[in-house]
Amino acid sequence: MKKKIIVFLPAHNEEESIPQVIRKIPRYYHPSVEVEVLVIDDGSTDATVAIAKESGADHVFSFKKNQGLGAAVRKGLQLCVELGADIGVMIDADNEYPADQIPDLVAPILAGDADYVTGSRFLGTIKGMRWNRRIGNYCFTLLQSILLRRWIYDGQSGMRAFSRLAMEHAEIEHDYNYAQVITLNLLRKGFRMKEIPIRYQVRETGESFIKFKAYMTSVLPAIIREMRKPVLKVDQVSEQQKVKYGKHVTEKYEK
Repeated sequence: MKKKIIVFLPAHNEEESIPQVIRKIPRYYHPSVEVEVLVIDDGSTDATVAIAKESGADHVFSFKKNQGLGAAVRKGLQLCVELGADIGVMIDADNEYPADQIPDLVAPILAGDADYVTGSRFLGTIKGMRWNRRIGNYCFTLLQSILLRRWIYDGQSGMRAFSRLAMEHAEIEHDYNYAQVITLNLLRKGFRMKEIPIRYQVRETGESFIKFKAYMTSVLPAIIREMRKPVLKVDQVSEQQKVKYGKHVTEKYEK
């Protein structure tokens, strides 16, 4: 039986770059895998939706107004589950990440060696990344490593893969972003994480949503909230799944 992989792209005004990303996604790289593309349009005011459909997107969901990257990724994970994905892959729509490396990204999950895989630019290539973004990446990645007591190489990657169970139980604490809190959430629950090296290229069109003040005032409080809340461990999740398979478990247990 084929494994279903859904690649979802959160997108806000990415009409210039999104067709390149969609066309680079490997659709038929293995006979036991089927790949679909889902675009989460975060209130775009340009032609992102029309161009995504023309470029081959199988599914498009649109927010009426901009909700934030965290909200878009949360919706993407939810829809992947509803559409029957065995694995969900998130990749930014700005063409900075190598869509052709998606098979490498999902391989550890297909092999049963990981539940959550991120593409690491710092294990691969980061040529062209601006110094202020590089320093910010180092600082937030170090913070995650300290909180989780394990080394992480790239805590802000915009290319990630999730097993079905990880998708069902991933929680994103705030709407502005997802990068740090989703890793903290999944690893605190006991999901297995792996990083693989990827190639990185600086975006050539559009502009990043990240603004320093908004980022700091949104991300840091969300990290604190995530670390303070109790979570359900993955072994407890497995027991609950025997009774409530396919449904989000809402019971919480202390760490």
